[in-house]
Amino acid sequence: MKLILAIIRIAKMQETKEALSAVDLPSFTAMSVLGRGNGHGDLEKAAEVSAQYHELITDMPRLKSKRMITLVVTDDKKDLAVQTIIKANQTGKSGDGKIIVVNATDSIRVRTGERGDSTLD
Repeated sequence: MKLILAIIRIAKMQETKEALSAVDLPSFTAMSVLGRGNGHGDLEKAAEVSAQYHELITDMPRLKSKRMITLVVTDDKKDLAVQTIIKANQTGKSGDGKIIVVNATDSIRVRTGERGDSTLD
């Protein structure tokens, strides 16, 4: 069982939902997050937007809004999930996101108390 955390662009959320559903992986959780990678963003564009956002226009990288999706899949579906997320989000530009795969030791369905891979369907 694997826990997959994917940080993606907000604009790619709908495409990602559709892609995961198309490969029979429709169950996941999504949340709004802020973060940054190695890039500094486009400081000139930020300066053009408005002087009131002065705190965003510094030499320090600013935090950008992203989406984090979390899904738990069986071991045999891990590669399918990862490749589907990559295909839906890859633009070839900085900021495409990150995917982290973590071993998950158990899953429990709260309603029934059922445990294991069968709770992931």
